[in-house]
Amino acid sequence: AGSHVPPTSLGSINEGKRSPNPALWWVNDQGDEVKWSFREMTDLTCRTANVFTQACGLQTGDRLALILPRVPEWWLASVGCIRTGVIYMPGTTQMKAKDILYRLQVSGAKAIMTTDTLAPEVDSVEPECPSLKTKLLVSDHSREGWLDFRSLIKSASPDHICIKSKTLDPMAIFFTSGTTGFPKMAKHSHGFALRSYFPACRKLLQLKTSDVFWCMSDTGWILATLGCLLEPWTSGSTVFVHHLPQFDPKVIIETLFKYPITQCLAAPSVYRMVLQHNFTSLRFPTLEHCLTGGEALLPEEQEQWNRQTGVLLYQAYGQSETGISCGTLRGMKIKPGSMGKAIPPFDIQIIDDKGNIQPPNTEGNIGIRIKPTRPIGLFMCYEKNPEKTAEVECGDFYNTGDRATIDEEGYFWFLGRSDDVINASGYRIGPAEVENALAEHPAVAESAVVSSPDPVRGEVVKAFIVLNPGFSCRDQDELIKELQQHVKSVTAPYKYPRKVEFVSELPKTITGKIKRSELRKKEFGQK
Repeated sequence: AGSHVPPTSLGSINEGKRSPNPALWWVNDQGDEVKWSFREMTDLTCRTANVFTQACGLQTGDRLALILPRVPEWWLASVGCIRTGVIYMPGTTQMKAKDILYRLQVSGAKAIMTTDTLAPEVDSVEPECPSLKTKLLVSDHSREGWLDFRSLIKSASPDHICIKSKTLDPMAIFFTSGTTGFPKMAKHSHGFALRSYFPACRKLLQLKTSDVFWCMSDTGWILATLGCLLEPWTSGSTVFVHHLPQFDPKVIIETLFKYPITQCLAAPSVYRMVLQHNFTSLRFPTLEHCLTGGEALLPEEQEQWNRQTGVLLYQAYGQSETGISCGTLRGMKIKPGSMGKAIPPFDIQIIDDKGNIQPPNTEGNIGIRIKPTRPIGLFMCYEKNPEKTAEVECGDFYNTGDRATIDEEGYFWFLGRSDDVINASGYRIGPAEVENALAEHPAVAESAVVSSPDPVRGEVVKAFIVLNPGFSCRDQDELIKELQQHVKSVTAPYKYPRKVEFVSELPKTITGKIKRSELRKKEFGQK
């Protein structure tokens, strides 16, 4: 593609037993296409490593903020950092100046790499970031004060000796969108990359060299490092990428028909959008396996996907601190609504607030065992925040802060964040259960459920609802009664929202998670 680094002309190279599929296959809406072999990726990431250490003067342990959309350079920068020991910090391109400022200041980043769109935002906060020394621009245009990454890579040497990183050396920092306070920096070691090599971890997707794998994660999330880079490339699979400036179900459907994609990984909302698009056929010719995670998925949606595509939809669970920690492995029995079993080397249990293991079918916190040994692939700590790091240690476990139960077969069932759980008249209610019930009603585009004070019951369930077009003109009292009746009909009646408020939008974090804490504060009159 004209707008991207051309693969170096290495001529025809015998790739040994490697399948002819590229390492990276990138496309966009304009018809541009980039295909890089593993040999070319080696060449280009060695050049990138040299750009970082020579042109930028970065050293092992320095931090680089990586704020790029889905462009090939994101892969070059990620691997270039791993080669040099520069700690990379992915961030979503949806960030605004104040988000970028916070991240640069709190991390002490020495370098930032971004595009034309965010360069002005970076320039506006740069005077307040004394540690920032280098700004790398990925663009066809030059900008004053910025190094031009594309021209630097062309002149860089393809010879680079990778650092001898140790498993526990720091590799990356992922900012976690906490529902309260500023995002925390979850620091991961090179062990996070090593975990993808473990045979037990390979069982989740069972990728082969012939697979073409499409992970639709935003590049700012830990899932992109895992699903768009570590998992497929440790298996020698092709990483397929569509630039996707926004999620358009029509583009996603056309892409699955046009390209030989065999596996895909996306948030439940992506599968939901595709199903709602009412396409005549969703029988994708090469698709064999689908995985989802990141939010609750309705059992009905899982069944509808299988019915319309002929492909099973498997569920996984994880956090910025853990990567994918549980999942229904490919070929394992699917229990609709469950997020599967623990994936080694993680030993996951349901624990109480003191770290005691709970019996099956008892609600508690999802805990990952960290004593006597901390498992490979779990985050090292919250950087510069020993208080928060200590807070999540609970006896012999890391307390994820998520509530769930485990059944007799070892399958986990997600209930919600511990701080989101509603206690009404002695009943404990996870917001996800009520939100899932509301989502089934045609009037509801989106909802957020929180606790609200009540003089009689102490707390009651309150739903903030964004209506679908066409329902806003309905009689509101009548619609509220209908929605309450609907929830009672699809889930335990005590969970129904006694209070309902229609809103035009819900407060969200930069990564699109609903800020329930903000709504809760509003209800309880806290500042």
